[in-house]
Amino acid sequence: MLNSFFRWLPGRPGARGAMDYVLGALGLYALVIVALMIVFDHEPGSFDVREAAARRAGTTTPVRGVTTTVALMEVTDRLLHKRGGYLSNDLLPPGLLMDNVPNWEWGALVQARDLAIALRNDLSRSQTQSTEDPNLIKADNKLRIDSESWMFPAAEHEYSDAVQALEAYVQRISAPDDQQAQFYARADNLRNWLAVVEKRLGDLSQRLSASVGQVRFNTDLAGDTGAERSSQAPDVMVVQTPWLQIDDIFYEARGASWALLHFLRAVEQDFASVLDKRNALVSLRQIIRELESTQDMIWSPVVLNGEGFGFVANHSLVMASYISRANAAVIELRMLLERG
Repeated sequence: MLNSFFRWLPGRPGARGAMDYVLGALGLYALVIVALMIVFDHEPGSFDVREAAARRAGTTTPVRGVTTTVALMEVTDRLLHKRGGYLSNDLLPPGLLMDNVPNWEWGALVQARDLAIALRNDLSRSQTQSTEDPNLIKADNKLRIDSESWMFPAAEHEYSDAVQALEAYVQRISAPDDQQAQFYARADNLRNWLAVVEKRLGDLSQRLSASVGQVRFNTDLAGDTGAERSSQAPDVMVVQTPWLQIDDIFYEARGASWALLHFLRAVEQDFASVLDKRNALVSLRQIIRELESTQDMIWSPVVLNGEGFGFVANHSLVMASYISRANAAVIELRMLLERG
């Protein structure tokens, strides 16, 4: 036994062989992790919302509201079952070492949550005194679970339950004998959701534009002489995104745009008569076109952060341009819907 022990002491041939074995195993493990990171660094592609609605509803002519709800279901489902699965709550490599895809997931999840609460509060209710749909209550609550929760409950399981609750809602609004479940394609309902979309896009645009640093005047109280704030703030502010967060915001915006793109395509189907009556269909399609540009392939291996008109490109400013134009079109669409 002593002979065996002394053979593993440092400096002995057996110890060097064991150390080589350990280092080799660690090197192989690192290579596997890097390979998986490359494989999992993937964003799901676009899908046809009309085809998805027909498949989920079992008919080529689904009732009003099915396409929008199915778009939410499909976005959530692809969030969970894309290549590499859901990464935001991973505690081990490679997911633990990745940040681009988790930020993409967060952007898409925020849009899914916004549409879920719109379905619950507006799109499924005829007026403020009407009752909430139980399936949409469940779906909204399940999607609110912390995106980084890995156990008790696991985020993936809760989001899967949300998809099942939305599936039950689709079946109910598709059933002629179920008068309780409804989807109301009205201009005011659509305006309420677009108001939230407008704020989300505006926030993303501002954070993307701050990648190069900006000096901004404080306009928090502009336009209202009686407005007050809880604490003092400077009249001029310097806003700049920390260097390590630039790619995080970029991929968050890319994920949010991907989800919103599909939701707006679904809205084009379910709210066709409302949009056509107000001659607003072109405005919606312009939003969709701007968001499609945000999904173009990224040819650079990293998100570049050049200075303004400098020699190196700035991907964040390009993304901000598309999102700002989409946001402007959202504002115009809301105005058209409000005019009647």
